[in-house]
Amino acid sequence: MDEERTLGQRKRVDGEGLRFVLGHFATGITVITGRDEERRARAITVNAFTSLSLDPPLVLYCLDRSAFHFEVFSNAEAFAVNILAADQQALSERFAREAEDDLAGLGTFELTTGSPVLAGCLAALDCETEALHEAGDHLIVIGRVTGLHVRDAAEPLLYFRGGYRRLRI
Repeated sequence: MDEERTLGQRKRVDGEGLRFVLGHFATGITVITGRDEERRARAITVNAFTSLSLDPPLVLYCLDRSAFHFEVFSNAEAFAVNILAADQQALSERFAREAEDDLAGLGTFELTTGSPVLAGCLAALDCETEALHEAGDHLIVIGRVTGLHVRDAAEPLLYFRGGYRRLRI
């Protein structure tokens, strides 16, 4: 039986209820990669990512202020958005927590900005940071796309209702 429910019609929505409802929106999983001040490769899992404009080519992602690499990515001049393929769940989990040497042992390559791109990803967008906007407990990072990469034969890794999912085509 298909169940529907209203979680309350309060004047103020709490974070727990909002997280629960937004969990019903399937999202792709991305890993944002870039370089810190010492040019070391850094990576963080992000699912709050979207296209913003085709002309000029802009994308955005939302960076949690409590994220372990917040300082790196909030100050980065460039970054790459790696859209994960269905077979890359382990990478999503790996970059959801801080690591000593983020990309150790992984194949990477560069497009235009010098930001590392993960080998085997479904697609990647290389970006120069265009703007930053304060937004509650997150920072919205807007990037101007300068390079593109795609792997046509792969399926996306998705997140839905608190778990990883795959398309059934």
